Amino acid sequence: MYNDSVATLEQFQNSKTALDVASETLNSVKYNLNFSSIIAVNDGYILKKYVNPGQLVGAGNPIIQFNGAGSNVWKFRAGLSDKEWAAIAINDKAEITTDAFPQTEIKGVVARKSKEADPYSGTFFVEIDIIDQPDFLASGLYGKAIITSRNKISVWAIPYEAVLEGNGINGYAYITNDQKTASKIKISIIHLGKNEIYVDKGFENASDLIVSGGAYLSDGSLIKISKQ
Repeated sequence: MYNDSVATLEQFQNSKTALDVASETLNSVKYNLNFSSIIAVNDGYILKKYVNPGQLVGAGNPIIQFNGAGSNVWKFRAGLSDKEWAAIAINDKAEITTDAFPQTEIKGVVARKSKEADPYSGTFFVEIDIIDQPDFLASGLYGKAIITSRNKISVWAIPYEAVLEGNGINGYAYITNDQKTASKIKISIIHLGKNEIYVDKGFENASDLIVSGGAYLSDGSLIKISKQ
């Protein structure tokens, strides 16, 4: 049309500029298309779809939720306190029971430890690889794991009556090293058993534990031990 003097030079140049811009936009879309495919690394199932075709999402937003059940590779994630997390090592053995199948024990081994605490709960976690994958598992099952740590730690089992002002993490108890005076010490609690409390810190330099009457004592109280 420009050669036939139907369109002006300005119109010709504007059309060519628009064509160049469209070509570059197409090249950009083709380039981005190479990074917009979602490829599963394992066979599995789509559990939930968060967005629909045509929606715009920002970086880091979830698109779909899936699991690798098709490859029959299940993992169990357990939340731990900082002390429990520190006592566990990679390849420690674990026994898992689920709420849905409480009578069935599932063998596992610790495969990974988190490097930071969860910002919402403050707990650490470990991932346990399940050995001899059972066929009744499903994503989202709740359960508990008993992990046998290879790290040796000193633990004392004491009766509930011996602990004062306990909050499930720390508490106080009375000891005596000379069998004449009572000393109040702070203890660190790692587990609450059915009949006993398990303590990992506080009794390193203790000789005798006062298991009853602590409510009537104070630090430095004189005591007398009577043998029956």
